[in-house]
Amino acid sequence: MTTSQVDRRALLAASVTVLAWASAFVSIRSAGADYPPGALALGRLTCGSVALLTILAVRREGLPPRAAWRGILLSGVLWFGFYMVVLNWGERKVDAGTAAMLVNIGPILIALLGGWLLREGFPPRLFAGVAVAFAGTVVVGLATSTGGGSSLLGAVLCVLAAVAYASGVISQKPALRHGSALQVTTFGCLVGTLFALPFAGQLASHLPHASLSATLNMVYLGVVPTAIAFTTWAYALARTSAGKLGATTYVVPALVVLMSWLFLGEMPSSGALAGGVLCLLGVAVARSRPRTSPAAAPEPKPEPAASTPRT
Repeated sequence: MTTSQVDRRALLAASVTVLAWASAFVSIRSAGADYPPGALALGRLTCGSVALLTILAVRREGLPPRAAWRGILLSGVLWFGFYMVVLNWGERKVDAGTAAMLVNIGPILIALLGGWLLREGFPPRLFAGVAVAFAGTVVVGLATSTGGGSSLLGAVLCVLAAVAYASGVISQKPALRHGSALQVTTFGCLVGTLFALPFAGQLASHLPHASLSATLNMVYLGVVPTAIAFTTWAYALARTSAGKLGATTYVVPALVVLMSWLFLGEMPSSGALAGGVLCLLGVAVARSRPRTSPAAAPEPKPEPAASTPRT
C-alpha cells in the first residue's frame, strides 16, 4: 500500500471521527438534561464497551500485547474516564461557546506534546494551521457565547478536560505500535468504564425516571461517538502524527454550529460561520504538505581522461 493510500484512509477515518464527535454535542445536550455528568459518562462508556466487545469477538481479536497495556491504561483513565466526566460537568457550568474555546486548547497541547514526547518535531505548517484553526474556534466561541452562565469552576473543568484529552492521545499513540486500533480502543473504553463505576448508584437511580429520548441519546453516545469514532480515531492515529490528526478536530466546533442549526433550529450567526471557515482553513493548512521543488538534473560526470596506451 502506497503512502498516499495510507494517508487517504487515515483522513477518511478521521472524518468519521470528527462527524461523530460533533454529533455528540447535540446528544449530550439532550441526555444531560436527565442524567448527571458521572452517570452519563458511565452509561455512555458501558454502551460503548458492550459494542466494542461484540465487534472484538466477531473479529476474533484477543488481548492486546503486554507492551500496549501501559498506553491503554493511561488513555483509558485520562481520556475515556476522566475526560468524559469532567467535560460533562464543565458544560453544566459554562455556555457552549466558552466550552468549545477551552476544550480546543487540546489540539495545541497534542501538537506540543507530540513534538516533544513522541519526537514528531515542530513542522511550521502544522503550527500555522493550528493557529488559524484556534482563531476560528475563538470566533465561533465568541459568536455563540451567551455571556451569562459562565463560571470559574466551569472554565477550570473544561481546561482540565482539554489536558486529559491531549494526554490521552499522546498516551495512546505508543500503544498503537503494538496493538490494533480495535484492541486499544476496546480495552481503553473498559478501563474508562471501571474508572466511572463509582457513579453506578447515580446511574441506577436516574435511569428509571429519565426520558426515552435522553436514554436513547446516551446509548447513541456509547455506540457511535465512543465505540465507532474512537476506533476510527485510533486507526488514523496509528497512521499519521498525533499533532496533524489533533488539528483535524478543529472542524468539530464548525460542525456543531451546523448541526445545531439543522437539528435544534438554532440559526448560526455570521460570526459563527466565519469562524467555521477559519477552522476549515486551518485544518487544510495543518494537513498540507510543503511543495517539493523538482529535483535538479544531476550534473554530468566529467569523462575520465584517456589513458596513454602502454607500448
